[in-house]
Amino acid sequence: MTFRERPSPNRNSRPPGAAVDMLVLHYTGMPTAVEAIERLCDPAAKVSAHYVIEEDGTIWHLVDEAERAWHAGLSYWQGTTDVNAASIGVELVNPGHEWGYRAFPQAQMAALETLARGLLVRHPIPGDRVVGHSDVAPERKQDPGELFDWPRLARAGIGIWPSEDRPPPGDVAAAQKLLAAIGYRVPVSGALDEQTCLVLTAFQRRFRPKRVDGALDAETGGRIAAVARAVAALRARRD
Repeated sequence: MTFRERPSPNRNSRPPGAAVDMLVLHYTGMPTAVEAIERLCDPAAKVSAHYVIEEDGTIWHLVDEAERAWHAGLSYWQGTTDVNAASIGVELVNPGHEWGYRAFPQAQMAALETLARGLLVRHPIPGDRVVGHSDVAPERKQDPGELFDWPRLARAGIGIWPSEDRPPPGDVAAAQKLLAAIGYRVPVSGALDEQTCLVLTAFQRRFRPKRVDGALDAETGGRIAAVARAVAALRARRD
């Protein structure tokens, strides 16, 4: 692939021996691509990503994959608390929910597929560790949001998408256990507390985007069970 180079100073070394086994997808959430790239390269902002993909498919390379980009912030997935150390961060140019959120164009998605396939060749990133920013930081983030085409990526062998729903879990505690098994940081309290509702909202943005309300309805529960089953099957094949 051909990249446009714009080195960002916002980077540091990964911890010795750290495996790169996650891919985290974001939207830029700014009015224009120029503004987003400037911010990701501004030392005062203290944020960056390895790659930025414009809506026309142009890919910018900001941080070398061997280094840690500062894209995930305070985050968690499947026991990983330093997500930046374990991941590649890709920003998709999109104004986001604040500036006029819109669907991701064909050219942008095609460029992402090509980039991601290469990343999966270079790094041992399993499908259940291809995530959105809102998955790893549900209390803070909404990106890449409910208009992002996760099923398309899964059909291309990038990430996961359940083939069919399963019977929903019997109660809130059972749903929380399944969400935790998928990778979310969620209490197993049996109560629909604030953190659980935030996680349910993030899950819906990813896996039930037609209605994002944080409610544990039957459809959301069935989708949780289906995703947990898909994740368990992936782990069994790895083991």
